[in-house]
Amino acid sequence: MTLRTQVLIWVGFTLVVVLLIWLFRPILLPFVVGIALAYILNPAVTLVQRTRIGRAWSSAVVLLAVLGIIIGVFVVVTPLVASQVIGLAGRLPGYIGDLQSLIRSTAPQLNEWLGPERAAQLQASLSQFLGSGLEFLGSLVTQVAQSGLTVLNTVAFLILTPVVAFYLLLDWEGMVKGIDDLLPREHRREIRILLDQIDQSIAGVFRGQGSVILVLCVYYATALTLTGLNFGLVIGLMTGLFSFIPFFGFLTGFVLSMGIALVQFAPDWWFVVIVFVVYMVGQFLEGNVLYPRLVGQSININPVWLMFALFAFGLVFGFVGLILAVPLSAITATLTRYAIARYKNSTLYRGDRVVKTTAEPELALAEAPPPPAKRPTTTRRATTRK
Repeated sequence: MTLRTQVLIWVGFTLVVVLLIWLFRPILLPFVVGIALAYILNPAVTLVQRTRIGRAWSSAVVLLAVLGIIIGVFVVVTPLVASQVIGLAGRLPGYIGDLQSLIRSTAPQLNEWLGPERAAQLQASLSQFLGSGLEFLGSLVTQVAQSGLTVLNTVAFLILTPVVAFYLLLDWEGMVKGIDDLLPREHRREIRILLDQIDQSIAGVFRGQGSVILVLCVYYATALTLTGLNFGLVIGLMTGLFSFIPFFGFLTGFVLSMGIALVQFAPDWWFVVIVFVVYMVGQFLEGNVLYPRLVGQSININPVWLMFALFAFGLVFGFVGLILAVPLSAITATLTRYAIARYKNSTLYRGDRVVKTTAEPELALAEAPPPPAKRPTTTRRATTRK
């Protein structure tokens, strides 16, 4: 099979997968979440299985424990979060008006510092920015409400997701073995290495990025609540949940928190400074501690391409696209790096001479023949003639 035929086959396969996702996007949510849940919980099930418990019982124990924790947190936190979301939506126009009044009250000081013309331009820019922010948040809430689950879809989601996750966990080893048996014998070792790299990227997305989101949700919600900020719990949770979009979660939470803090605490500027410090510390922890340790270089995607993938998948596939955007981007990045490494090692790039490069050390190591075995050395005793 020629290279052109292989490329056409893979391009056609990709187009078919994208078309199927687009056609079945209204019903894919419980299956996508179930697959993600099974992938995340498979190491825990394997660990429980080592205690000589059957695969079925191990899957049931781990899945029930996780669902119990999720339901408990949901029952405890949801009423408080729902009340704060409703309160924030109702108070948001008032906060915008209070901020505009605060800006107008500082007009004399601004005139002294900047001059009348620049002060007027700054006030107009801030008013326009606040109005645009209010319009954006309103449209965001409207879109979320329109794309929200209906009662029937919610029931189907709550029932189907654990069932899908359980059966996938039950047959996980068989599925992996079946996929391995379908690999072409000539390229099996190379494909296995590529699949291992994809697995590391997906693990970084689900386990690493999920851990970062969880830690940031707890940090921001706790810190903002302790500062006494109005609606600090829901703003902190929003900041943590949106942190998978580069800079979006931080900027959204920062703007909301600082705007509310200015209205709530002014002229006591110490609390405004404390809210500012909370976000600076959170950004430092995310960029220098959490992300390098929990995610590392497993994803290795440029933030610009990641944001483009999130918006593009969300536009085409809706909420399911937002869930699939990051893992599919990680897979695409891994395949792209592999394709670039193969291209740099091909005759098209190097000419007639094909030399292994350092761009694919794993593949070079895997394809290298084993070193020849050393012959045992024997020592002969010197004989002397009498």
